[in-house]
Amino acid sequence: MSTTGIRTAAATEIPAHRDGNVLRWLGAYSASAVGDNVFYLALSWAVVRSGSPTQAGLVMAVSAVPRALLMLGGGVVADRFGPRRVVIGSDAVRCLAVFAVAGLLLVTSPGLWLLAALGFVFGTVDALFMPAVGALPARITGRHQLARVQGMRGLVIRLANVVGAPLGGLGVALGGSAAAFGIAGLLFAASLPLLLSIRIGKLPAEERARGGRTAWSELGDGLRYIRRHRVLAPLMVVVALADLGFVGPLNIGLTLLAAERGWGASGMGLVLAGFGAGAGGSAILLTVRGWLPRAGLLLCVTGTVGAVGIGAVAYVPSLSLAAGVALLVGLLVGLTGALAAALAQTESDPAYVGRVTAVVGLVSLGVAPLTYPLTGWAVGVWGTAPVFTASAATCALAGVYGLCSRGLRTAELPTAPPRT
Repeated sequence: MSTTGIRTAAATEIPAHRDGNVLRWLGAYSASAVGDNVFYLALSWAVVRSGSPTQAGLVMAVSAVPRALLMLGGGVVADRFGPRRVVIGSDAVRCLAVFAVAGLLLVTSPGLWLLAALGFVFGTVDALFMPAVGALPARITGRHQLARVQGMRGLVIRLANVVGAPLGGLGVALGGSAAAFGIAGLLFAASLPLLLSIRIGKLPAEERARGGRTAWSELGDGLRYIRRHRVLAPLMVVVALADLGFVGPLNIGLTLLAAERGWGASGMGLVLAGFGAGAGGSAILLTVRGWLPRAGLLLCVTGTVGAVGIGAVAYVPSLSLAAGVALLVGLLVGLTGALAAALAQTESDPAYVGRVTAVVGLVSLGVAPLTYPLTGWAVGVWGTAPVFTASAATCALAGVYGLCSRGLRTAELPTAPPRT
């Protein structure tokens, strides 16, 4: 089965950081990612202003539920209709929905039902958007450039996290939730012309011929394809275990740890900054290098060593040491995640990239957040240190499982051709 026929010869030779097609995708993804951060800040602010914190949590859950339930279907849609078409349609719907609510907020004070409906629409569209935007790189550049693209994407995610919240806060300060929603809508609108200008390769004839089936059968085909694949099957297990072990401590456990140690919000922010700086460093490494040897083995080793650091955060005696450990963990875990994403795309048959991306997204964005209440409950019963230790053990299990899988342990990224 061909895995290179969908790319042009030019895309194969041009490094991703000099490829205008990739840079247009990256610009569109940047605008959309910052818009996401602004949108969710505006939504949470509007709900808190209109109701209680409990109602705010419920509205945010309304946004998350359809994303988790429909993510796998979004992968089928991306593979069936093409990721570029799905991304453009999704961003257009998000843009129109956000502008519509911004307009209503200017002239009236709609109830929570409108904000909940917006959250539901956004979450539903996200279930289509996320697999498609993740599948696009494999259709716009060569396989040997996908690791570099994942590094560039990681940098964009860090930038969006840093820029999005302050930009949304500025919008709220200047014109309330309506202004913040308007900024988000403008960012989504800015991504559309860039997306429209992207050139995307076509699937070979033998892969297009797989069409004509029902969406349900295509979903089953995709899951069976992953289950039988010597690299993708163990990779999905590793990603799932790593996310289940890492997400809870980072998002909930760290807040409780900072309160327990008396670090305060500024101390928690310093530790989070360490995580972010480390992850940004790993993204820069992949962006500059574009390829790392023995990627499968490196993924497993960095994940295992990073797990030790996750557990150590709860035991170090000072805030400065905790921030230093967090920096190391961010570097290792960030590299693990970027390599996992690159291997998922380079190992996937082009006809299945959307569904493979959807499975990865389902674990990261749908299943892993379910550990939040469990983490909070466990900390209340046993304390932070045992919970961080258990989470670290789960992450270490991911690395050990990967090391025990010959297919994943020996997996390699495609070697970059000589530079021209």
